[in-house]
Amino acid sequence: MDTIASLFSFITTPVSWVIVQFHTVYGAIFGPDTGWAWGLSIVSLVILIRICLIPLFVKQIKATRAMQTLQPEMKKIQERYKNDKQRQSEEMMKLYKETGTNPLSSCLPILAQSPFFFALYHVLNSIASNDTIGVINENLLQSAQKAHIVGAPLAVKFTDSSSKVEALGASLADVRVVTAVMIVLMSASQFFTQRQLMTKNVDTTVKTPFMQQQKMLMYVFPVMFAVFGINFPVGVLVYWLTTNVWTMGQQMYVIRNNPTPGSKAQAEYLERLTKHVTQHHKVGKRRDRAIVKAIVAKGRDRNEFERKFINGLSKANLAAQADGTVIKSDAAAAAEAEDGTPTTAAGAAKRQQPKRQSKSQRQHGGAAGAKAAGENEPKTSLTKSDEPEDAKPAAAAKKGGAKPAGGTRSKAQSGQRKGPQRPKSPSKK
Repeated sequence: MDTIASLFSFITTPVSWVIVQFHTVYGAIFGPDTGWAWGLSIVSLVILIRICLIPLFVKQIKATRAMQTLQPEMKKIQERYKNDKQRQSEEMMKLYKETGTNPLSSCLPILAQSPFFFALYHVLNSIASNDTIGVINENLLQSAQKAHIVGAPLAVKFTDSSSKVEALGASLADVRVVTAVMIVLMSASQFFTQRQLMTKNVDTTVKTPFMQQQKMLMYVFPVMFAVFGINFPVGVLVYWLTTNVWTMGQQMYVIRNNPTPGSKAQAEYLERLTKHVTQHHKVGKRRDRAIVKAIVAKGRDRNEFERKFINGLSKANLAAQADGTVIKSDAAAAAEAEDGTPTTAAGAAKRQQPKRQSKSQRQHGGAAGAKAAGENEPKTSLTKSDEPEDAKPAAAAKKGGAKPAGGTRSKAQSGQRKGPQRPKSPSKK
């Protein structure tokens, strides 16, 4: 083990030096031999490493966004070769090569942390073996061996014997309980992080090999952590649990503020953005303006959540602009409707539909339809032709029995006799 550690001294020495520097600070506060001083030194090492990896994380986000822009092309390939899985995979790999994207880019942060993880493992293993390593001398070695985290020494493992644990001033039961709890928390945080990615930040309309790989990793990684965790020293478990919690929080921030198009997270984000914009009539943050700009540029290629966002702005008399801002529109201003066609700010243009005729109107033809259409016209004063049917014979009798003019009425309805009609007498009770 000393030979291996010496071969990788180029990484173990810097890691041990960083831990010692943090231990000097925390030791002055909590005491040099306490678990707080050594435990917080490991946590601070994790935070420092993750801060240094932020540029790599940004690169990972850009690569992920590049994969998202390929989703329509992937969908076309799937539909074209849905019965030939081998040809489908070949076309997918060809598309990745042409566009310069890598579906395994999400693993970059984990791979970048591996050297630091390996170096910390050897530093803690050397402390448990009572061997100096890097800049940790004899005094620091004895101080680290005395440090206990919730009753468990910093350098012990779940599989260590009771004699080794007792030599470090702890009981085997305490060590087993502490390490088991930390292993469960480490595996659970890894599973929750991966599940959050799959359930909230993935476009479920497109099925790709990348999605299948991510789904498999969601179950494989927690099992791997649980199996290998029993051989990790307590200090390494602190390191890995801290980095998992950091990853989970970082991913929650990204999913909330920069979600994948077509995902559940995008629907929630656009719902919040719609509420904010309709209340304040502006897009405040630069990040939000960039997303609105991308949605406007898509035009007819918007997904259902993006169309709902544009329609929500239209209902509030707002219109999204090409630069990512929104303006207050009036009845004559052009806004984009759900299908990308220009309409007024009041919403999508409504088509004039003909009135639906009833069954009796369809049977009697155009006469009944004309009568129904005339109901909406303004009424004028009654003329002779507008008088009731029963009043016409009486008026004609008073004038000498003259017959009503044939032009004042249309043809007699079927079932009625021609000429003046005799008014009905009131029924006798």
